Amino acid sequence: MLRVEGLVCRYGKVNAVRELSLRVEEGELVTLIGANGAGKSTTLKAISGLLKPAAGRILFEGAEIQAATPRAILGRGIAHCPEGRRVFPYLTVQENLEMGSYLRSDPVGVAEDMERIFRRFPVLEERRRQAAGTLSGGEQQMLAIGRALMSRPRLILFDEPSLGLAPNLVETTFDIIREIRSQGVTVLMVEQNAYSALEMADRSYLLESGAVALEGKGKDLLDNPYVKQAYLGG
Repeated sequence: MLRVEGLVCRYGKVNAVRELSLRVEEGELVTLIGANGAGKSTTLKAISGLLKPAAGRILFEGAEIQAATPRAILGRGIAHCPEGRRVFPYLTVQENLEMGSYLRSDPVGVAEDMERIFRRFPVLEERRRQAAGTLSGGEQQMLAIGRALMSRPRLILFDEPSLGLAPNLVETTFDIIREIRSQGVTVLMVEQNAYSALEMADRSYLLESGAVALEGKGKDLLDNPYVKQAYLGG
């Protein structure tokens, strides 16, 4: 479904991603792990069109998208749930969800999907007229996920979905992502919680200094001595 080949991304003269290649097959849950500054979030930004690569190719369902706009990429079926949630704080919960569907032209389907989001996240229905900026961190994360789902994506990019959440909400968020995947949406996720990321992944990539250092099945990387020592606390 997704192929990244020889990706190079720069901020000024600094290479944040260096000759990175990865793949995500339809129906998979693939994770990117690594330290801060390893290039994980930059890779997602390049895939969703928020950052233009300096070199390399990004192919989605066989078509090159590295030069496409974020709007065009969203229209192809890739949604990005960004780090820090990035809800529109002065819009209501319902208006945030409506923003997720702004490229769609099927009002009946949009209404059905919004009701589906409210069934999945009842607290959002209770707060549908409330400004998103007044929600708790966990509620904002639910809203960010719901907003991404409103575009009916075939591939969803999650960037640090557990960041800043209370411990009791972290596993809930991961359960939601597992459920999304079980319903046929392909997932590529960046996550600092390396153990959880590997435990739930079909496959995973370890990024170091902007390049792929290791790749394999999630369970295999969990058992890798280097990964254990460097990223799982020994």
